[in-house]
Amino acid sequence: MIDFWLNLPPLVQGLIKGLAVIMVIFPLAGACSMAERKVSAWMQGRPGPNRAIVPWFAWIPFVGTFLQRLGVFHLIADGAKFLFKEEPVPGHVNKLYFALAPAIAMMPALTTVTVVPFGAYFNHAGEVIPLVLANVDVGLLAVFAVSSLGVYSLILAGWASNSKYPFLGGVRASAQLISYELSMTLSVIPVFLWINAPGTPGTMSLAKVVEFQSLPGFWGGTWFVFLMPLSAFIFLVSLFAETNRQPFDMPESEADLVGGFHTEYGAFKWSLFFVAEYSHMIVGSGVFTLLFFGGWNPLPWIPLASLVGWLHQATLAAWTVHPLFVGVLSLGIFLGKVVALIFIFMWVRWTVPRFRYDQVMKLGWQKLLPLAIANLIFYALAIAFIQKSA
Repeated sequence: MIDFWLNLPPLVQGLIKGLAVIMVIFPLAGACSMAERKVSAWMQGRPGPNRAIVPWFAWIPFVGTFLQRLGVFHLIADGAKFLFKEEPVPGHVNKLYFALAPAIAMMPALTTVTVVPFGAYFNHAGEVIPLVLANVDVGLLAVFAVSSLGVYSLILAGWASNSKYPFLGGVRASAQLISYELSMTLSVIPVFLWINAPGTPGTMSLAKVVEFQSLPGFWGGTWFVFLMPLSAFIFLVSLFAETNRQPFDMPESEADLVGGFHTEYGAFKWSLFFVAEYSHMIVGSGVFTLLFFGGWNPLPWIPLASLVGWLHQATLAAWTVHPLFVGVLSLGIFLGKVVALIFIFMWVRWTVPRFRYDQVMKLGWQKLLPLAIANLIFYALAIAFIQKSA
């Protein structure tokens, strides 16, 4: 199977990878939308979405009713509605850029997925091979560079709407991105200072970060969330702001901007903005998992290789060390952590009230940025001292 894939022309491989990203991200974003409604309903003591049905499934005893109560059929209803309902285009908008903005929003969201490893398997030599569409050595730098372009879609949507509220939403989006991107970047530098010891090849690969958290020994198997808790906290807060999630949803604050940058949008174009938002949230949760939560390692000081070895000893089955089984196992562990982080995103949204715009700017520039700089200086000195002592 691997030989067949490698023998395919590069253009065909790229086309298949692109379609795979689209076929995965769109359903996941829809599932996040439904999960958010169910989580908010659970926190507010109400049933949530449970009315939509599909007749063919509803006739199945027990299963149909269970899926209806779970709200699964709302995914189909939402998708059909966004695809087939009439799209209003106000007469006062700049139609070219108005239609271009949602497409630009999707491009960074779909592109960053390609450089984020989501699992691993072991080859015949026992080496760890990450599961990633594009295994580049500047993985995190690529994520930061491409994901930051997503704000241009919000600015373009606000400007092309020719309306004051969407325009203010676009301005807020650009200011918020600049404010928190600095802190986010500074928070991850200590991680790469730690893994890039003097005399070793420098790397910014996310797979290498997970590999470093899989090493034997106390310090080798320690997740970075325990070694660098302040870096993890700064990165997580900045991630909330970068994805425009409440309490940092200034670009679409309906309390004072009606709906923000997407006020004039509807139907499919409107849905693309939120698919992009959930995509950024999924990718951000994946990057946080790789950097601070050990990636596909099940527990601190228990790497994936140890788990596979225990399973093989317990069952004495050859399939427990098969690359396909190991890949699925690592994928399940990784997705479990990502789902837990997405739940935290939703939990915070329905728990913490929205900040004012001046509070968001003050938190970013006067609190988080100085904290990130102090954190970087501390770990730079500490790592230099440890490496010199060793």
